[in-house]
Amino acid sequence: MERSAVSLGPTALAARDRLLAELGAPGERLGAERELAERLGVSRSTVRVALAELERSGVIRRKTGRGGGIFVAERKVERDLSSLAGLPAYLRRQGFEADARVLSTATVEADAETAQALGIDPADLVLEVVRVRLADREPISLERALFPADRFPGLLDRSLGGSLYELLQTAYELEPGEAEERIEVVAAGSAEARLLGVRRAAPLLAVARTAWDADGRAFERSHDLFRADRARIVVRARAAPAAPTLVGARVHVQQGD
Repeated sequence: MERSAVSLGPTALAARDRLLAELGAPGERLGAERELAERLGVSRSTVRVALAELERSGVIRRKTGRGGGIFVAERKVERDLSSLAGLPAYLRRQGFEADARVLSTATVEADAETAQALGIDPADLVLEVVRVRLADREPISLERALFPADRFPGLLDRSLGGSLYELLQTAYELEPGEAEERIEVVAAGSAEARLLGVRRAAPLLAVARTAWDADGRAFERSHDLFRADRARIVVRARAAPAAPTLVGARVHVQQGD
């Protein structure tokens, strides 16, 4: 925000700060531009500049069509790639109420990609868990997780609404070690849009993760789809002697054809 704030005039900057101080709860509707200008004692053009800055910063959002207007944006879930933990742990640390809705479970044969990631033979059995993850009762991600069936017997008979990592640690004495996550932006299909409560083709953050235990054995292959309007990816960087290094994450840049 600091870089763009420099370009704001003092009147627009003051209007922005007043609007920021008066914001209500997430989802609350602000007044129309004319109403805000009258209340703040500034021109509509000044209010428009201040609102644009707040929207750029993700503080407010505009909705068009019937029932549209200017609204206080929902808080974003921060997904920290610098540490390995289940999503509920991240949510609790940020003050969200964490929950999950289990859509399906199954025992299936591993496809080639899953077998390679987990270090098992093709057609070996894996346990599939598909869930919608909730933050403050709102959907934020669609998760499909796969685990080696022979390593976690009876997993699908257990309660799967909480943290799977915590369940694996307590029930199977798993000690997580590290994970590799590859992230790209994709468009929501019809099914994903319906489950996550977004419009079709809305941007989603696709996260493909392979996780290993403390002994270096792969135990999870998952594919998550996060709502881009509700999630923020966080990576902490540490300077190395030769060049900056990302701690806990690898960045892959894929070039188009």
